[in-house]
Amino acid sequence: MRQVFISVVNVLQSRRDTQVLSGWLTGLYAELSTHFSDFEFVLVNNGAFTPDVEEAIRPLPEALRQQVFLLNLSAPVDRNNALLAALDRANGDYTVVFEFDFAAQPELVTQMWDKSRNESYDVVYLRAAERRLPWMSRWLYGIFYFIVRKYSGLRIDPKAHHSRIISRRALNSLLRLRENSRYLKANYALVGYSTGFIPVEVPLQPDLDLSAGQQFRNALLVITSFTDFLRSLLFWIFILSGMIAFAAIFNAVKVKLTNIDVFGERQPVLSGWSFLVVMISSFFTITCLNLYIMSIYLSNIYAEIKNRPLYIIESVRRF
Repeated sequence: MRQVFISVVNVLQSRRDTQVLSGWLTGLYAELSTHFSDFEFVLVNNGAFTPDVEEAIRPLPEALRQQVFLLNLSAPVDRNNALLAALDRANGDYTVVFEFDFAAQPELVTQMWDKSRNESYDVVYLRAAERRLPWMSRWLYGIFYFIVRKYSGLRIDPKAHHSRIISRRALNSLLRLRENSRYLKANYALVGYSTGFIPVEVPLQPDLDLSAGQQFRNALLVITSFTDFLRSLLFWIFILSGMIAFAAIFNAVKVKLTNIDVFGERQPVLSGWSFLVVMISSFFTITCLNLYIMSIYLSNIYAEIKNRPLYIIESVRRF
């Protein structure tokens, strides 16, 4: 018996979740009561039909029901924000986010705790062998994770499930990031702490509760919130505009002086044409430069508004 308090949290969003809730709770209760001294379940009702949720919990043994805390939200919110409500309420020494996809494998909770304890990890997540998506979506996900990892500096595993165990100190640091635009996988990486994973056979599936438009908007939100990709993009647009402007000005001057363009073809000299090309090209480059400079200021202002902690102390040692 492990002398530790475990909080298990999850979000209920659809009828599909309520249908597996009873089996999920029963399996976890058997596993946790055998291996842990104290535990609790914190569930957030984020749009599921409340009578269905209560009907799934009511027939369960009283000893199990006493460990369940159900938080009913007044209106559905983003899943990450709903999960934050559960994390805020969790009181355990360790908190486990455990998806319904693993209802048949409650022993994974014990395995994650053992790995965390034995190998000194503050966060241990479940890692899928593959992500099951249509080929077009697979490319889009690949581009998204490439941008996030390259332009944010965060170590985000594209095959990580949401399910993971988090130590108390790591969770406290995570809860300090009070942002309106939340992407928990990035937040886990942002707070740092030693992180490990356990490979599982369950593949990553697309979120059926999100439409393609919502996923696209969420991707843009993450890219603008956690990376400097757009600022870098504007920089390269400025460089490209400068090269195009230089080529246009060079061509205009060459035609003016020799009647031959850069492609070796003879061109008639039109009055005022060279001056017009030089002016348009110069203003085009200056406009792109101004956009790049403004993006730097906006990026700095945005970073200040988010008020993320400048550092997080993992531990203090005395010798």
